[in-house]
Amino acid sequence: MTRSTTHPRGKVLLQAEEVRRTMERLAYEVIERHGEGAPLALIGIQRRGVELAKRLKSVLESRFGSEIPLGSLDINLYRDDWTNMDSQPQIHRTQIPFNVDDREIILVDDVLFTGRTIRAALEAILDYGRPKRVELLVLVDRGHRELPIHADYVGKKVNTSQHEKVDVFVREQDGEDVVVLNEQT
Repeated sequence: MTRSTTHPRGKVLLQAEEVRRTMERLAYEVIERHGEGAPLALIGIQRRGVELAKRLKSVLESRFGSEIPLGSLDINLYRDDWTNMDSQPQIHRTQIPFNVDDREIILVDDVLFTGRTIRAALEAILDYGRPKRVELLVLVDRGHRELPIHADYVGKKVNTSQHEKVDVFVREQDGEDVVVLNEQT
């Protein structure tokens, strides 16, 4: 169980070991739902969703004994709020090195909030083809949906206010695994 601790980055929701166990549990939920031999592929949403998708891929491949295709997706060009932004977002690489047609895709992101990122991701995926199914896996669901989108796999559900922000830090990019809650500035 998560102890309510503080961190220089905010109030800790998940520590490194809890992140590891949560990702492993989510992988086993995918295995339970799909079984072996399903035409699965993973797509991580840039930036931290990609790192989480890589971890998921590792667990799934060790269990299935076969390779699971992995892609990365930058949704910035599909955002619906370009005109409201003070600065232009940094564009990252989209790489989907497999055919998405008739494939079951697990879309991976760090935090589910309004649903707008996921809407943009779905639109981007459809530019690559027509998958059989797209399921959503998130490490944290913080509520406050603006669109009718839900996650199929949720690591941790957190009740937040509109004035709070959930930040996920991963060791590959940030030097440590930790999920924190902060006041939005």
